[in-house]
Amino acid sequence: MQNLKSCEGNILDEDVLLAHKVWGGRHLTIEEIEFLLKEVRTARFCSHNNDETIHAAPVWFKYENGQIVILTPEHSRKAKNAKRNKNVSILIDVEKPPKGVLIYGKAELDNEFDLKSTAIWLCEKYMSKEKAKDQWRIACPPATDWLKITVKPERMASFGYG
Repeated sequence: MQNLKSCEGNILDEDVLLAHKVWGGRHLTIEEIEFLLKEVRTARFCSHNNDETIHAAPVWFKYENGQIVILTPEHSRKAKNAKRNKNVSILIDVEKPPKGVLIYGKAELDNEFDLKSTAIWLCEKYMSKEKAKDQWRIACPPATDWLKITVKPERMASFGYG
């Protein structure tokens, strides 16, 4: 197995990358996938509801050390679903030109993490470090119980059209 390193030292394994060829589409290069993981601001976190339908929710995320990390209130549908069924998917895409990566993996749940440092770390993707230190309480109010969900990709399917 050959590891491919991104500019930030994150690892994408060839074993988890799959090409998605539909309607004349193409798979993305490692560089295009890394760009999406690093630069796209909102992902869609998909989990399984009780009635076997899919719950898809927009989330802020951060990709680091080969894993996707999100924070969510412990009482959220995302959290409840991931507690019951660890199989989740994350879609990270852009509209113009249409391209993206669909990540399949298992959710690892953690409710014993330092909310302040983790929220600041996550918010730094969306704002300066100084602003993240001031704004983290707005993004993740401490009065709520929070859950950290970490997803290590087991498979990835990329697509590009246009």
